[in-house]
Amino acid sequence: METLLLGLDAACESVLEPLIEEGRLPNIERLLDDGVSGPLESQIPPWTPSAWPSLYTGVNPGKHGVFSFLKFDGYDWDVVNATDVRERTLWEILDEHGKSSVVVNAPVTSPPPAVAGAIIPGYTAPEDPDCHPADLLDEVREAIGDYRVYARDHEETPQGYVDAYRELIRMRGEAFRYLADTRDPDFGFLQFQQTDTVFHECPGQDEVVAAVYEAVDEQVGKVLEECEPETVMIVSDHGMGEYEGYEFRMNDYLRERGYVETAKGGEGMPTWSTIADDSLKNGKSGKTEDDGADGGPSPAERALALGAAVGLTSQRIHRALKRVGLADVVAAHAPSGLVRAASERVDFQNSKAYMRDRIECGVRINLDGREPNGVVSEAEYEPLRQELIEDLRALTAPDGTPVFDEVGPREDYFDGPYAEDAVDIVTVPREFDVMLSAQLHDEPFSATPMEPWNHKLDGIVSLTGPGVDTTASLAGAHLYDVASTVLSTFGIAYPETMDGRPLAPVVDVGTKQYDEYEPRAAQATDDAAVEERLADLGYLE
Repeated sequence: METLLLGLDAACESVLEPLIEEGRLPNIERLLDDGVSGPLESQIPPWTPSAWPSLYTGVNPGKHGVFSFLKFDGYDWDVVNATDVRERTLWEILDEHGKSSVVVNAPVTSPPPAVAGAIIPGYTAPEDPDCHPADLLDEVREAIGDYRVYARDHEETPQGYVDAYRELIRMRGEAFRYLADTRDPDFGFLQFQQTDTVFHECPGQDEVVAAVYEAVDEQVGKVLEECEPETVMIVSDHGMGEYEGYEFRMNDYLRERGYVETAKGGEGMPTWSTIADDSLKNGKSGKTEDDGADGGPSPAERALALGAAVGLTSQRIHRALKRVGLADVVAAHAPSGLVRAASERVDFQNSKAYMRDRIECGVRINLDGREPNGVVSEAEYEPLRQELIEDLRALTAPDGTPVFDEVGPREDYFDGPYAEDAVDIVTVPREFDVMLSAQLHDEPFSATPMEPWNHKLDGIVSLTGPGVDTTASLAGAHLYDVASTVLSTFGIAYPETMDGRPLAPVVDVGTKQYDEYEPRAAQATDDAAVEERLADLGYLE
């Protein structure tokens, strides 16, 4: 194998260093010591579904088209998939140059393109995803015993999580080694998602985190031994850390200022509850035996929707239950359909500006002629946008600290044919220590963020191999630089449209003009199980 790319989602120096000091990651430590390593700045927004496509295409989201876990068509939405990544991936470029690839568990790669080699998709794929070649998943399962994209049902105890995570990590390594052995690829990309998931599902549980990283390190060691790659590159899409600031609820703030209108009952965007649904967290549909036989709303849902229409919303119910200490008990048994039916939600069609998805890190304006029911005219658009930018730049939390490090128009962050799909106003939370939320709770701030650990801007990168100059600096390394760096290890010129450039430790072979990329026909995801997993991790509210 000429080049091996190891993806450790959310890995960063603050997470790795204590584990290395304790001697828990001998294989990763050896790679870092033998090569050159340092921080890798992520993009805005620094979240898995947009950041990994940026990493493996080398372009910003305005060029590849994915900004979040969700894609929007007017006020409707769906979970993104590989057909939404509208730019060449590394493995497609390598294929054009006669190089083969084995790609295992890379996010947003389902359904995969037909290239020389083998691809098993990762995050946002269904549990039994289409692979390339078509019969690959059956082949792999027969060879190694089983293969899953997501963790099996397990006890929600530290040991239950550890066992389920280790199983997934072992499957990743075994599948990759099997495919490398049978396909003999030039390029390998093996991604581990559990290094991120563990912080969302087991925040503050250091021994569970350590067990995940130890399991990853074990598989890294086996891959290095069996595949003998010439060049090894470790990358992460973002960092991870504890959140000690406030939770900021953008739509409550916008409602107070008259930009957001609300409605009672019905479907929001996205349609996730403000009261946690235990059945959803266990990967179930949330339906009850009272559900309508045709899959429509149950009698209970219809009743709660009527209640919401006159002001008896799930948010008000939750506040009342909280006062008497019953909120958590009810939340554990309230199907999501019931809560949605009773929720107060953002009325997107009649609002001037809103946050549609917190992962996007910003505000969308309901522009006439662009949105199906736009209420802001073109003449009003720029003055409204500038007014909001100035207000948000000046916004402070209850303790007087700024809410945002940066607030600006989208064109300061994105360029390309799909830039208009981004939010109109980009908001960068202060030190990524302020948690953004799109949910309505009647007040803009909470002293307790919904998640105690979440994404930080700096991940990590390392390069090891005979062609790597270990004396060269990695200062300023950015997510966009990874794809051109990988291509340079092959001596392949990278597309001139890439936003990144090869990192200094490898020889820059220069750019070339490639034919215009023809995106594949878009496909719907429409997989409730995928949406439930994303909601379980706090990515969908």
